[in-house]
Amino acid sequence: MDTSLTPAHLQSAPEKEHVLGEHADNRMFGFIVFLLSESMVFLGFFGGYIALKLTAADWLPPGVTGLETITPAINTAVLVSSSFVIYFGELALERNKLNLFRFFLFATAAMGTYFLAGQAIEWQGLDFGLTSGLFGGTFYLLTGFHGLHVFVGVLLQLGVLIRSFTPKHATPENHYGFASTSLFWHFVDVIWIILFSLIYLWQ
Repeated sequence: MDTSLTPAHLQSAPEKEHVLGEHADNRMFGFIVFLLSESMVFLGFFGGYIALKLTAADWLPPGVTGLETITPAINTAVLVSSSFVIYFGELALERNKLNLFRFFLFATAAMGTYFLAGQAIEWQGLDFGLTSGLFGGTFYLLTGFHGLHVFVGVLLQLGVLIRSFTPKHATPENHYGFASTSLFWHFVDVIWIILFSLIYLWQ
């Protein structure tokens, strides 16, 4: 029997270290992929709207000659401006100015709420409904689906705002929740600019 391997040798033998490596943070990448999938949905809607408008014999409902653009233009200006406001919030967070960051975040949520209220008021004053031909159906589908995204964006902002009062939640180093919310909001704004151009400017 070989007795050369003694307990002393066992203790001196190098042990294999099992070190768990840190996983890369791919949350933002996953969120960007999600936004790309949402873009595909909206692009499908845009393509359908354009195709229907170019081929439909009777596009506008009877008695409707067009859409009023002043109120939607004001709502558009508010929504687009909110992208700059939430960007100012990002700058404030980078400088670790939490109170200023919360102010800009709340202001962005308020501007989004104003947009939703303006859209609801506009819908109440329209002379056509969801079942008023192809135009009525596509109009409410597109604006309503986008409005749903605006509503979700406002909820996300309020959630980030509330959680910012938790210690170490909103810091220059730890702010994924705000970063993804801000990116989502810019996405919503860009989609609305396209929608506004298709529906209100191209009449």
